Amino acid sequence: MRVGLLGLGRIGAFHAATLAAHPLVDELIVADPVRTSPYGRPGDPFESDAVVIATPTGTHAELIIKACEKGIPAFCEKPVASTVAETVKVLEASAGNRVQIGFQRRFDPGYVAAANDLRAGELGVLHRVHLVTADPAPPPAEYIATSGGIFRDCHIHDFDILRWVTGREVVSVHATGANRGAPFFAESGDVDTSAALLTLDDGTLATLQGSRYNGGGYDVRMELAGTRRTQAVGLGPRAPLFTTEDLPSPEEPWPDFVTRFETAYRNEIDAFLTADKSLCSIEDALEALYVAEAADLSLSERRTVEVAEVRR
Repeated sequence: MRVGLLGLGRIGAFHAATLAAHPLVDELIVADPVRTSPYGRPGDPFESDAVVIATPTGTHAELIIKACEKGIPAFCEKPVASTVAETVKVLEASAGNRVQIGFQRRFDPGYVAAANDLRAGELGVLHRVHLVTADPAPPPAEYIATSGGIFRDCHIHDFDILRWVTGREVVSVHATGANRGAPFFAESGDVDTSAALLTLDDGTLATLQGSRYNGGGYDVRMELAGTRRTQAVGLGPRAPLFTTEDLPSPEEPWPDFVTRFETAYRNEIDAFLTADKSLCSIEDALEALYVAEAADLSLSERRTVEVAEVRR
């Protein structure tokens, strides 16, 4: 199989190494206007059997559509596009083509196990979910200015994994946030600390917390509380949590998202190359974006927002 890769930034470089080592990939064609890679050869990525898109957000929609016009499967890092309207446009243009979006938590062994246990009834009736996503340090100011805000940029992963693990839809969001750090967050209309209460379509409640200033390390967790037991994802020995009880301190905490989700990133690329259907579709990405839009509207208007309000 010949695979084209667009973008050799941090995650693109990781995908390049993964693709080059995959047994199904006979040839890797890479394209980046400023970076080079020891893997693959330069060329036109669209002259291939499949493409992986890891370019800046603003280019995703155009490149997905181009792949669909050529009739080749496409994997694209999230988001599909910056807005709901443009995402809907890409969805319509991709009809009949296989497109997989990069929500890698779906391929992390911990989240997979939690989803399987919940669906098998091991937790009983689910009553409560708690989600945490916290970065050890904030991104650069120029990134925040164009990121779309913490709910679209960061917590959209939480919204997707909440839907995927529970099998339910979010119907309402009440979000809030604060700025305790650098002024560029407020200057960009964003927050550096976030929280939200989400209600699912069966009445289950989910709470969410986030931060750009979690100095202890990269912290991503999910807690599912049912009538039979409570189960957590992300409480391994490298979770950046210290306790006052007589328990060992964490091992070297996760420093970043690539290190934490290395296995998941490899698994999702393998799924893209081997599956005959998308395991995370544009429709899935759009549903997560609707929740992010509702959260952002809730934050700005200081009220509970029904997800139906932002649907197109």
